[in-house]
Amino acid sequence: MSSNNAFDAIIVGGGHNGLAAAAYLAKAGRNVLLLEKLEHAGGAAVSAQAFDGVDARLSRYSYLVSLLPQQVIDELGLRIELARRRYSSYTPDPHDAGRALLIDNEDAAATAASFAAAGAPAGEFEAFNDFYARCRTLTEALWPTMTAPLRTRSEARALAVQAGAEEAWDAMIERPIGTVIAKELQHDLVRGVVLTDALIGTFARAGDEDLQQNICFLYHLIGGGTGDWDVPVGGMGAVSGELERAARDAGATILTAAEVTAVRPGGSVSYRHDGVEHNATARWVLANVAPVVLDRLRASGSTGAAAAPATRNPNHLREGAQVKVNLLLSRLPRLLDGNVSPEAAFGGTFHINETWPQLDAAYLTAASGMVPDPLPCEIYCHSLTDPSILSPELQAAGAQTLTVFGLHVPDRLITEENNEERRAELQAAVLKSLNSVLAEPVEELLLAGPDGQPCIETKTTLDIERAVGMPRGNIFHGGLDWPFVEDGQPLGTPAQRWGVATDDPRILLCGSGARRGGAVSAIGGHNAAMAVLESGVAESGPAKSALAESGVAESEPSESGRAS
Repeated sequence: MSSNNAFDAIIVGGGHNGLAAAAYLAKAGRNVLLLEKLEHAGGAAVSAQAFDGVDARLSRYSYLVSLLPQQVIDELGLRIELARRRYSSYTPDPHDAGRALLIDNEDAAATAASFAAAGAPAGEFEAFNDFYARCRTLTEALWPTMTAPLRTRSEARALAVQAGAEEAWDAMIERPIGTVIAKELQHDLVRGVVLTDALIGTFARAGDEDLQQNICFLYHLIGGGTGDWDVPVGGMGAVSGELERAARDAGATILTAAEVTAVRPGGSVSYRHDGVEHNATARWVLANVAPVVLDRLRASGSTGAAAAPATRNPNHLREGAQVKVNLLLSRLPRLLDGNVSPEAAFGGTFHINETWPQLDAAYLTAASGMVPDPLPCEIYCHSLTDPSILSPELQAAGAQTLTVFGLHVPDRLITEENNEERRAELQAAVLKSLNSVLAEPVEELLLAGPDGQPCIETKTTLDIERAVGMPRGNIFHGGLDWPFVEDGQPLGTPAQRWGVATDDPRILLCGSGARRGGAVSAIGGHNAAMAVLESGVAESGPAKSALAESGVAESEPSESGRAS
């Protein structure tokens, strides 16, 4: 086994957070080695040619950007473009698909008329706007804290009170969000639109007392303080590609196809690259893998009793709860609702079978061990806002991508034995749910690849775990945490203050499993880098000669990280 010891920091995992941490540390003059087991960097935040022989590069696992701070973009000099969507959402009435709720960000009068046409009572549109306006007073107050040392609960609440957001704090932080939604809004269609923000990727009910749905709701609204979700032009690979470029330009060493096999106390990391076992040591190890995965790596590196868990946070054991389906269509499908164009309906988030009672019924069905029918779904059409992910030929032909996110599909429904069968069942459930609001079967619009196979792929939680290492398919690497700590929690070290600590002072979390992690944000990477720099690491010693001595060549920038 070769050995190299010249690094200030070793980053385990080359997802977007790891790349952000590498860029920050390398820009600060630290010697950084990033190890990624896949053939490319970017993790789940990549663009991929999902269908063989078809020139369409889809954001396969992550779709939209909200939580990536402008501060990170500016500090790292990222050349990315985020496109704003005109329409917020479109939600057909499952009892009458000929009418629906269309929320137009640029036309309040049209949105008000849509509320009335969907059967919402008088005053519902105003109540909807007032509810989100109150929420925004809190998110605008808390957003700047996401890239700063952690506040305690009392300090965070004081910020809310100072901003006039005390009522919003009570609604979003102290009580089940479902209680507030039910009190503030009357129409089941409108209530469902709001509740979905609390459920994406989270298996919960509106009234759960552990408030995991509230934390999810806060994270969906806090981005930029406004909660806007934008389309990354060029696909999600454009974001991770820029982070990779920034890290390389700053001098970080990035190795792909380098699988970490063990993490040991003292900053020792073992990894396999080109069939050769290597060992590297550093002052800091930053884990851009899920905390559960880090636990396994530490156990592999333990010479005695099993290594202590990297974290005892029970949230990190929470299961994922979604199915993801990507489709490539010859054109947008016609709707049963003749009052709205497909371009408007698919121009925002398209909600299907997500009314207030449907969401709860789906949860109860899934909790009993069955696939919900109908399956609540949300659809994103990246190519309407950003056609650059398609070849010129596909653009000219009118082709469009659809990405479906099916809710309330917990990992407990999936096993090694039933995964293939369950995948087919879930794909059928997604298509059935989608077809319930269309004037034509979506299957008839699927393009086919050169092999004649329709352009559709479905990913279960197990498929996601196998592909990108998210335990139990949890897109947040585990359950989300409040972006503050409880009063009295230790904040004596930089790692604790930045929310990236484990029980080993030299091993830090830098991914979605860090406090304030989750989604494509680079916040976990930024905060871990800040903890390292605050710790006053000595200036680095010998630079990247260690890799050259070991005969390992640095990887070239990965194709999947580049913009389409």
